Amino acid sequence: MAKFNILVLGASYGSLLASKILFGGHSVKLVCLPEEANLINSEGFRVRLPVRGRAEQVEIDSRKLPGKVSAAGANEVDPRDYDLIGLAMQEPQYGSPGVRGLLDAVAKSRVPCMSIMNMPPLAYMRRIPGLNPELLKPAYTAPEVWDHFEPGRITLCSPDPQAIRPPGEKLNVLQVTLPTNFKAARFDIERGNEIVRQLEKEIDAIRFEAAEGKLELPVKLRFYDSVFVPLAKWPMLLAGNYRCITEDGMRTAKEAVHSDPDASRSIYDFVMEVCTRIGASRDDLVPFEKYAAAANDLSRPASAARALTNGAVNIERADKLVQLVAAQNGMRHPMLDLIVARVDRRLEANRRARQTAA
Repeated sequence: MAKFNILVLGASYGSLLASKILFGGHSVKLVCLPEEANLINSEGFRVRLPVRGRAEQVEIDSRKLPGKVSAAGANEVDPRDYDLIGLAMQEPQYGSPGVRGLLDAVAKSRVPCMSIMNMPPLAYMRRIPGLNPELLKPAYTAPEVWDHFEPGRITLCSPDPQAIRPPGEKLNVLQVTLPTNFKAARFDIERGNEIVRQLEKEIDAIRFEAAEGKLELPVKLRFYDSVFVPLAKWPMLLAGNYRCITEDGMRTAKEAVHSDPDASRSIYDFVMEVCTRIGASRDDLVPFEKYAAAANDLSRPASAARALTNGAVNIERADKLVQLVAAQNGMRHPMLDLIVARVDRRLEANRRARQTAA
């Protein structure tokens, strides 16, 4: 099997995917802030995973894996040195000065890119037939950063697994709270597809040495031919994540979904209909019942809600993206409009507060 050199922008969520890739003996470079980079370079990282039937979580220590991990700042890497590039930062981060320059270099390198953001890159949306990407730009913090990407060289990997930085732990520790699979769509270039298919097989074959024997670990990488499969995350985001956001605070994803199951089903089914209208098959998507069952384990507010509560002036706007896609197809839902308006108000309040403080 070929050994790859892989660059991942974002060390928090990115370390989950990196932990799986390292089992195959590949080299992974994580792009992150100096404090994180120094810690990873000196101590590696840890990923804790729940395993069915086991009381204690498994802890993966990157230092004990066949592959090698290192970390660096955005201005310390050359994308042309890599076989595959993962995009694992929050969408607003790509507009920041240092990262913006790196992303432009990534685009011009023509190296296959796999995004694991909740927010599909605008370049990926250009792969969806029948959509006008120009009309989707208001959903993006800095839409121009995606201009130099060739759409066929960028794919989307639905970030279904949920993970957190455990309170009180170091920055190089990640804890998986919902061990579902990454679901990647194909590239339009075969080189990218070959790499992802190999990673999928290697991750399937992982067996972790534990005291009780070899364990099969959750969180697989799944490769799909359909470009619509990663959009299965959209109904979940609108029924759960963005409904964690309240007018003046936040609630858990479990509360958002189960406090009013009829409302949750209504918005979920609407977003599924948006996906099928633009070309997705029902087989590409996840039924509401399956998501609702998984939501019982989502005992924390979503990252967008936490960011707003902490004063963020920009967050990923998948809510607005879905609204704009729906509008292109003559569709709207009052709850979706309510969610978008609420997030707009919260962001505007945070921006005013920051200006006042300045």
